[in-house]
Amino acid sequence: MSEPNRGRQFRPLPVPNVKVSGFWGDRQEAVCDHTAETLLDRCVEAGMLDQIDVRKPSPGIVIPRHSGLVSTQMFWDSDLGKSIETIAYSLYRKPNPKLEARVDEIVDMYERLQAPDGYLNSWFQRIEPGRRWTNLRDTHELYCAGHLMEAAVAYYQATGKRKLFDIVCRYADHMITVFGHGPGQLPGYCGHEEIELALVKLARVTGERKYLDLAKFFIDERGREPHFFTEEALRDGRDPKDFVFGTYEYGQAHMPVREQRKVVGHAVRAMYLYSGMADIATEYKDDTLTTALEALWSDLADKQMYVTGGIGPAASNEGFTDYYDLPNESAYAETCASVGLVFWASRMLGRGPDRRYADIMEQALYNGALSGLSLDGQTFFYENPLESAGRHHRWTWHHCPCCPPNIARLVASLGAYMYGVADDEIAVHLYCESVAEATLGGARVKLTQKTNYPWQGAVGIGLSLDRPARFALSLRIPGWAKGATLAVNGRAVDLSQLISHGYARIEREWRDGDRLELHLPLAARAVWADPRVRQDAGRVAVMRGPLVYCAEAVDNGPGLNSIILDGQEEAREKAMPDIPGAVAIELPALRETAEGWGEGLYRETPPERQKDRAVLVPYHLWDNRAPGEMLVWMRNG
Repeated sequence: MSEPNRGRQFRPLPVPNVKVSGFWGDRQEAVCDHTAETLLDRCVEAGMLDQIDVRKPSPGIVIPRHSGLVSTQMFWDSDLGKSIETIAYSLYRKPNPKLEARVDEIVDMYERLQAPDGYLNSWFQRIEPGRRWTNLRDTHELYCAGHLMEAAVAYYQATGKRKLFDIVCRYADHMITVFGHGPGQLPGYCGHEEIELALVKLARVTGERKYLDLAKFFIDERGREPHFFTEEALRDGRDPKDFVFGTYEYGQAHMPVREQRKVVGHAVRAMYLYSGMADIATEYKDDTLTTALEALWSDLADKQMYVTGGIGPAASNEGFTDYYDLPNESAYAETCASVGLVFWASRMLGRGPDRRYADIMEQALYNGALSGLSLDGQTFFYENPLESAGRHHRWTWHHCPCCPPNIARLVASLGAYMYGVADDEIAVHLYCESVAEATLGGARVKLTQKTNYPWQGAVGIGLSLDRPARFALSLRIPGWAKGATLAVNGRAVDLSQLISHGYARIEREWRDGDRLELHLPLAARAVWADPRVRQDAGRVAVMRGPLVYCAEAVDNGPGLNSIILDGQEEAREKAMPDIPGAVAIELPALRETAEGWGEGLYRETPPERQKDRAVLVPYHLWDNRAPGEMLVWMRNG
């Protein structure tokens, strides 16, 4: 293994600097045309605006508390925040004055709601006034603040309107007075992480170091003894041992973060914490955080991640269980968790390009996350199993609607995940038809990708510069891309001499009109699970490029577990006529049949087998055509 790549600070390009088309452009169009407004409509239908509008009576508790403590109504501010953030990103691509005006009205409501000292939380101002900052462990107070901050940053960048941005800055300034080790301050942090990465976004836009320092404070305090959550509960007259999961592992607060080496607890909380830690590691060049994160990354990727990039197999804690415990049909694999994995992976690239993070970012993005959003952008998966008997379908909404706006904001802001920029280098993490603008080596640079990726593996990259400049251009060469080739201005280059941490790094003086041609071979390939994953024993998955494939009953008929793949080397690609542009895979197979079985449930001879052809389609496209069975891990002949 090469030495750790921690040398410099890479930051994502702002969303407005990357114009996306092609595969992801089509998905962004669906968000603009349908999802953005759908999210806001369903927030309104749920009654969320009644809770923030001080001109109306308080709606009271609409959604009963779970286990006597938490109601999903407590985090309505976060759902509105993510919806506003999605709308903001959609406005970059397609102006929508009507939708923008609706957001402006909501911003006005938040302005009227905000307390004179800057505090802002609709639950603790309208439903339980007087209870602010008394139960950070359970009530998502800072989590909600974080999502409002992310929304404010996005909306300010999209529209230039400062009202919501100034509101959250006042709120963050209030937090600085509340949290700390000074007299009367709280040495606390949120049970559901999110505020940390939001404060980093706020700091990067404002240039205010104080917001970075607050994010670092929350990370540094987490899990220290005497334990804040224990002391908080005692101070509030609660039994510190009496809460839903009874362990601080649930929120990764069981030990200081720099000592953690095993990924535990609630999957989304873990991903948000590690994302914030990675941001702080980049901003402060903190190797102690990076060391912990590298160990946690290996723990997740090597022992606890589905082939789709889904994570968190259990519904009981929405999170992690035992090593190699990856059931397929009952997989929870929450959409938000895969979105969070994309967040974490992208931030691990802040200390330098490294394929081990970017490959999994892409794997989670195209599979475990994207499956959460239908092609038309109007229905959503909360859980993402790898097998279905035909009863699992996308929702129009959910009683805990965190996933719809989360996958929508990720898709709408995808340009921010494609590139990483340092003073003298730009790294291309993801391939997609796009135009990116950056300043490198003192020159204004426009980088244009021409590609039909992920359906085809040819990627053309053109550079436009206002003057010649010396800088490095690093291109990710995915681990699966055996036989990849690269040419610069028509001349082939030896990739083996350029590879560093899985990226082809080319440092030279670049000129206007320079062009690169990258070819990533795309072929169907079989993937086996570690034998310790008992649920996948004797089975094989099929991938092509970054895409995981699955069988659906609409193509193969019912009884998918009767299909046995028989010769993956003879795979044939074919178009999907009902989803233009998409590539399906056809493979020779055998099918066990019940014909002639007889009346008994058991017998002493195996079932007959017939030759067949299996058709597999990209996992993210399943349940977009007709309802029916689905299977990722196929029996292997």
